Amino acid sequence: MRAAPTILHLDMDAFYASAEQAAKPSLRGKPVVVGGLGPRGVVATASYEARRFGVHSAMPMAQARRLAPNAAYLVPRFQLYRTVSDQVMELLARLSPLVEPLSLDEAFVDLEAGGTADDTASALEIGEQLRTAIKAVTGLTGSVGLAGSKMLAKIASEEAKPDGLLVIEPGTERELLAPMSVRILPGVGPATADHLRRAGMTTVHDLVEAGEDELVRLLGKAHGGSLHRMAFGYDDRPVVAERDAKSVSVEDTFDADLHDRVRIRTEVERLAGRCVQRLRGAGRSGRTVVLKVRRYDFSTLTRSETLRGPTDDPTVVREAAARLLEAVDTTGGVRLLGVGVTGLADYTQEDLFAQAAGERAATEDPAAETTPSGDDGAEPPDDPRAEAEETAEQRAARRWPAGHDVRHGAYGHGWVQGSGVGRVTVRFEEPESAPGRVRTFRIDDPELRPADPLPLVRDPVDYSSWPASLPKSLSGPGPSGGESRP
Repeated sequence: MRAAPTILHLDMDAFYASAEQAAKPSLRGKPVVVGGLGPRGVVATASYEARRFGVHSAMPMAQARRLAPNAAYLVPRFQLYRTVSDQVMELLARLSPLVEPLSLDEAFVDLEAGGTADDTASALEIGEQLRTAIKAVTGLTGSVGLAGSKMLAKIASEEAKPDGLLVIEPGTERELLAPMSVRILPGVGPATADHLRRAGMTTVHDLVEAGEDELVRLLGKAHGGSLHRMAFGYDDRPVVAERDAKSVSVEDTFDADLHDRVRIRTEVERLAGRCVQRLRGAGRSGRTVVLKVRRYDFSTLTRSETLRGPTDDPTVVREAAARLLEAVDTTGGVRLLGVGVTGLADYTQEDLFAQAAGERAATEDPAAETTPSGDDGAEPPDDPRAEAEETAEQRAARRWPAGHDVRHGAYGHGWVQGSGVGRVTVRFEEPESAPGRVRTFRIDDPELRPADPLPLVRDPVDYSSWPASLPKSLSGPGPSGGESRP
């Protein structure tokens, strides 16, 4: 435990939803829900306006629509979120060599290791400067917690939300934690919390009073002992710069169970292509391909195949996933499919399977081209029988997802408000424009095409020399100021 609050935890505020509001002027100040829009979709993020109606992350989308029927419901745009995340992580890297990302919108920073803070005053100043820098570069807000440990820094950022900063002074941990719910502690999920509740423990103070022996009896030696130390505020976990990913995977839940075997295989091949794109985006390769199948009765099967060496070849991954599918009984229907790659490495071994596939294709069809080494993992052409299973509206929703970017030859950049009955409705606006007008087109309008997201801030401030010389026009406390929790 440190004598100064030099561990910082940053958590962006309602990240996906806030990014969508920043990109779409007409949605600012209005309830926005981002997630899967099908009957089986779940909420990824809800804006603070939507949370007032009771909508929250991981809620079934159907329930969210009942609670907030007038909210804007959008499909995630991970290309935009990753771009903004990269900007935020670059700012954090300027504070310290020890930055531990937890997700796209959350990270720990060891300020002491970076020499940017060694006491409460300097940590508070850096925290305020960071919030200002994030706003200037991305247009979004983040909440900052500062404390002498990772656990308390994360608690502080949660207490500071939205758009705030909170410092927990070392030495005040027990007083702060005592009245809080046991759920505030790392490792206490719904099941553990319910187990503790049945034993009469609902607050952190109850855990302290119960003692270590009782917690070990209830939860086991490792979990019980760890929970007892955290109840006293003890957490000596270091900030780890490299959190090495163990796997890369993608999965889809389908609005209706898939029964056609050809359609199922097509979806597996499409997921394999997406998985390879993520793999290459991370600069990694993998040795083991994993297939996940959730059937109509919610039973879940996983199958895996280990290759001769690490690969990022889409043909190899697609063929391995297809072989794994052959061993799975899909009678009765499939509600979810997933493809992943584990055994990650930083290099790619030339795989004999890929060469064999190319030779086989050339033998079967001399005019066919073998898959080039630079293949981008694009989806294979849809099988006509698989396409026939989809309605025109489902195909339109696939091509024009709600919230995604488009460009029209006459009207410029916009985003999809919705599609159906052979039409797509678009609102034409940009991040720094006024709320735009809405127009409707045929789904096959030749002037309309998908587009990449626009930057949320057109001309961001240059922070290449920060934190040594923060621009004076942007220095000082953020809009909500900082707070020190004694």
